[in-house]
Amino acid sequence: MQGKRISESSVIMVQPMSPQDANPSGNVQGGVIMKLIDLAGGIVAQRHARTNAVTASVDRIDFLHPVYVEDVLSLKASLNLVGRTSMEVGVRVESENPLTGEIRYTASAFLTYVALDKSGRPVEAPPLILETAEDERRNEDARARREVRLRGKRGF
Repeated sequence: MQGKRISESSVIMVQPMSPQDANPSGNVQGGVIMKLIDLAGGIVAQRHARTNAVTASVDRIDFLHPVYVEDVLSLKASLNLVGRTSMEVGVRVESENPLTGEIRYTASAFLTYVALDKSGRPVEAPPLILETAEDERRNEDARARREVRLRGKRGF
C-alpha cells in the first residue's frame, strides 16, 4: 500500500460561533467545540484512509481560553501517527474576535480513529510519510501517547 503525506489529509475548518452555541453566561459550550474537534479529526482520518473512520478514543482536550458568541473558530487538524488500522489526529483550535482581529490559542486535542471497510470491520490504513523534523517529533510524541493508551487497556 502506498504511503501518504500529512499534507494530503490535513484540514483547516472555520466556524463562526452563534448564540445557539453558548451557555447562559455567553461562553461557547465545551461540547460544541468538542463536536467540531471530532468532525475535523474525522475528516482527516477519512481523507487519509479513503474509507469510513470512527472515533476510537480521545486522549485529552485542553481548553485554554473561553470562546464567545461571534468569535470565529479555526480548527487545524492533521495526522501524527498511523498504525495498521488506527490513526492519531491532532487538532488545534484558535478563536478570533473578528472585530479586533485578536487570535487566541483556545484548545487542543488528540484523537484516535479506526479505518473501517464497508462491513464495519477494521481495515488497513496507508502508511504515513514523514517529511520534516516537526513531522518526526509529532510522530514520536504520538507513539509515546499510544503506548500509554495501550498500557491503560491492559490494566497497567
